[in-house]
Amino acid sequence: MDNRSRREEDMPDTQPEIITLVVGQLQTNCYLVICPDTHSALAIDPADEAPRIVRAAQRASARIEKILLTHTHLDHVWGLPALREATGATVLAHRLDVEMLEQYARVFGLRPEQLPNLRPDIQLEGGETISVGHLRGTIIHTPGHSPGSIALAMGNALFAGDTLFAQGVGRTDLPGGSLEQLLASIQRLFTLPEETTVYPGHGPATTIGTEKRDNPYV
Repeated sequence: MDNRSRREEDMPDTQPEIITLVVGQLQTNCYLVICPDTHSALAIDPADEAPRIVRAAQRASARIEKILLTHTHLDHVWGLPALREATGATVLAHRLDVEMLEQYARVFGLRPEQLPNLRPDIQLEGGETISVGHLRGTIIHTPGHSPGSIALAMGNALFAGDTLFAQGVGRTDLPGGSLEQLLASIQRLFTLPEETTVYPGHGPATTIGTEKRDNPYV
């Protein structure tokens, strides 16, 4: 093991810098998760306005090296092709949502030729460790809103996609949705520390503890 590897392992408490951008017609939260040591960045759910996402990273002196899709509904991926082209970042999404892309294309009015630009470079299963500079996070498979919905737990933060909101939960009436699976996924998230800050796909941040106590849907 070289000195650099040892230094990275000695930094378990490094917390991400988080920039929230509300983009697109459906007011989707796109997050930039930045390692304060290396300025490497992960973009989560580039829903739209790719140039604005790039500018935000530049203002923070950050390099977008990876793009994570919490799911592949159009309101979370519409800006993906342009952001991928602008940054050359590696795109990650769950295998089951990749398999649903053609169905989502029909629901959201996409043309078949648009699909290749939305396909990830790496397909996830859940349980993987994702690195961003010195930061480490864990992928949690949270089916229910869609079959391949995922969340990312990193430091004291949870990026929950459309699984859990402040005082709400994700809808389950789109193709592949399941209320039973959604509620089971939320209970899995509720095992995280109560002080964990939840960054949802839409709306304000909350905490695990607040949602365990007050969310009327669970």
